[in-house]
Amino acid sequence: MVNKYYDLATSFYEFGWGESFHFATRWVGESLRESIKRHEHFLALQLGLTPGQKVLDVGCGIGGPLREISRFSSTSVTGLNNNEYQITRGKALNRKTGVDKTCNFVKADFMKMPFEDNSFDAVYAIEATCHAPDAYGCYKEIYRVLKPGQCFAAYEWCMTDSFDPNNQEHQKIKAEIEIGDGLPDIRLTTKCLEALKQAGFEVIWEKDLASDSPLPWYLPLDKSHFSLSSFRLTAVGRLFTRNMVKALEFVGLAPKGSQRVQDFLEKAAEGLVEGGKREIFTPMYFFLARKPASESN
Repeated sequence: MVNKYYDLATSFYEFGWGESFHFATRWVGESLRESIKRHEHFLALQLGLTPGQKVLDVGCGIGGPLREISRFSSTSVTGLNNNEYQITRGKALNRKTGVDKTCNFVKADFMKMPFEDNSFDAVYAIEATCHAPDAYGCYKEIYRVLKPGQCFAAYEWCMTDSFDPNNQEHQKIKAEIEIGDGLPDIRLTTKCLEALKQAGFEVIWEKDLASDSPLPWYLPLDKSHFSLSSFRLTAVGRLFTRNMVKALEFVGLAPKGSQRVQDFLEKAAEGLVEGGKREIFTPMYFFLARKPASESN
């Protein structure tokens, strides 16, 4: 399901969002692009990356964060992705930006990684492991490939403590996000924390970073907000894109199903904005966790 969704959705994401398919905390006066880069630099700094280290990006998309973090920290980053279309696009962008000698992609399922035990100096995931059908199984695999004493950091899509499973409106918003973004059941922040500890990690710190963002993380998707710098994401820009896609699909220049995927993304955007406004959903539940230096610790 995730693969078929991303085959068609990737081009929409890149057109509207750029090479990094994620949200970010944002300061007043800061552009969306600047905030996304800072969000990635923050992750690298929290991991304490140093030149020459071997790093794994779990669920790397087309590699926007991978390229940024590699250049920022002078590390070698391997991107793990199960979607052939995204890997092909990512390799082309790696060559274009000149990081193809230090960064690479591996096509695989992050529930069954094709790496030896204790292979990486650091592992991170940006809004990707929410696609895992089982958080514990995913984190346990990350634990296996991470070297002892080293860290795993992630931004997770989660329902917050404000989410009420008995509230029909809350359930509707949750379903819109899940269907529109090709997700299984979105986990609570507490469930992610439990799964991390169960997998063997020591949690150094964790926090929903959305709660401290000066500007709402969902602002680029909010139809009531207009921005020339993010015109494609505004109501006018999205209407233009929808009509353009409809016309291109009609004449056979866009793949069949493009309009349907566009509709899915529109629905997802509505769910994300509502989830953000009601503070029942966050795309940036952050945690930094360490694999003990020895199994006995």
